[in-house]
Amino acid sequence: MFRRWLPLLLIGALLLLSLGLRAYDNNRMMAAASALGPRAQANAGALQQLIAQGSRATDDSRVRATNQFFNDSVHYADDIEIWGVSDYWASPLEMLAKGVGDCEDYSIGKYFALLSMGMPPSKLRMVFVRAMVDGLGSRGQAHMVVAFYPTPGAEPLILDNLVSEVLPASRRPDLVPVYSFNSEGLWQGVGGQITGDPISRLSKWRDVLAKARAEGF
Repeated sequence: MFRRWLPLLLIGALLLLSLGLRAYDNNRMMAAASALGPRAQANAGALQQLIAQGSRATDDSRVRATNQFFNDSVHYADDIEIWGVSDYWASPLEMLAKGVGDCEDYSIGKYFALLSMGMPPSKLRMVFVRAMVDGLGSRGQAHMVVAFYPTPGAEPLILDNLVSEVLPASRRPDLVPVYSFNSEGLWQGVGGQITGDPISRLSKWRDVLAKARAEGF
């Protein structure tokens, strides 16, 4: 009987994962952290405290505490320095085990921490931007941030590792959105119309979702 239901159970699990609705698992996180070493265990413990506090807090408090936690806990480094490859998207525990990460890693950690506090994925987007940095002209620098939408259609707040203060998007004219995504959709820029399925279109995002699930997120 179980075998007959297994395909349906697997489909349901994948659907929940894609929608960001899977429950946060404390024990699974600590087991995964133990396999990654003492630094991962210590940082995972601190992250669990953040999630516990955030689960009882307002959305605004969650966003600001999460942004500060990752900005304070992780030092910036390029993927080539950390992983020996030009582009690697680390899971939250992979980043916390190293204590270093790049802009994608910061954003991934913040996104999953907020989901674990009970934040609906519809309020969050990962946003690829061009950061207008002096000396780079109109090209800017490829960068990723997290956008938090308090209500549908509201101006988002930006969680960023370059600027420690959480600011409204209108106060970050240095960031030019390219595309955005979350567990539910993919958008051109930060528009309102979904343009694709992020899980099928973004292989690195698909890989991170699988790793985060194994870590209890």
